[in-house]
Amino acid sequence: MKRRDFCATAALATGLGISGQAWAETKWDFATAYPAINFHSKNNQAFVDEVAKATNGALKIQPHFGASLFKMPEIKRAVQTGNAQMGEFFLVSFQNEAQIFGADGLPFLVKDYDQAFKLYQAQKPYLESILDKQGQTLLYSVAWPPQSIYSNKQINSAADLKGLKWRVYSPTTARIGELVGAQPVTIQEAELSQALATGVIEALITSSATGADNKLYENLKYFYKVQAWIPKNAVTVNKKAFNALSKAEQDAVRKAAAAAEERGWKSSREVDERSLETLQKGGMQIIEPSAQLMGDLSKVGDVVIKEWLEKAGADGQALIEAFNKSK
Repeated sequence: MKRRDFCATAALATGLGISGQAWAETKWDFATAYPAINFHSKNNQAFVDEVAKATNGALKIQPHFGASLFKMPEIKRAVQTGNAQMGEFFLVSFQNEAQIFGADGLPFLVKDYDQAFKLYQAQKPYLESILDKQGQTLLYSVAWPPQSIYSNKQINSAADLKGLKWRVYSPTTARIGELVGAQPVTIQEAELSQALATGVIEALITSSATGADNKLYENLKYFYKVQAWIPKNAVTVNKKAFNALSKAEQDAVRKAAAAAEERGWKSSREVDERSLETLQKGGMQIIEPSAQLMGDLSKVGDVVIKEWLEKAGADGQALIEAFNKSK
């Protein structure tokens, strides 16, 4: 991919409010990894449109969907370096960089969206601090639907996962694969359909939305509703680019970001219901997991959480304590 300089073109003339005619406009590039049809992408587009309207076009943000600007693993770094002013990335994928990023991927820590949002509130101050040190500002974060297991064979216990080619997208999914004896294979979402069609992977844990968007029912038969965790995407902006805006423009961005976060969480719940229907209509069997499978996975989850707490240290312990108090 040819890299270009995505620096903002200009700022508004000194003393000119965003309600007036701008002498020059500011342009940002917004790197994302998901297709335009994905609910995160639709939410991001709504954010972009609201910012354009609130600033009378003085701040124009161009979203680049489907990893067309940067691949998922590159987006966070691109925002840090200013090669893109804005970006969206999957928090848990960067757990090895900072354990706090992986808090919302801990198995069976939360039971539903309400608890997932409370976990986010406990996690948020740590996220903001880490990202600030990395030259980024957190604008908003939106949850995916709960993560469940897709497979091309019936799974009645963890033992049934042994030997399967298991798709990995984070340290936690890799560790789960190791603990159940599966064969971890790192695959980004954009590569999912091809990986399944060619037999590179045989099972994975992901959301109903990802399954519906990528038509996983074309290659997999079973969806086990284990609802292991509810992870999030984070949308960040390069701190220098954000600080270069006028106060009025910054306020407009933050207001639109708050609306995007609220809208995104609501949309995630709705998308989960619609996506499960899509999977079922596509021929996939939606199955409630057996007590044996849930018991096995809960034991795996206990190991993963224990290991995470050891690595996350005092901040991780404080985060979990804050979350437990909020329940």
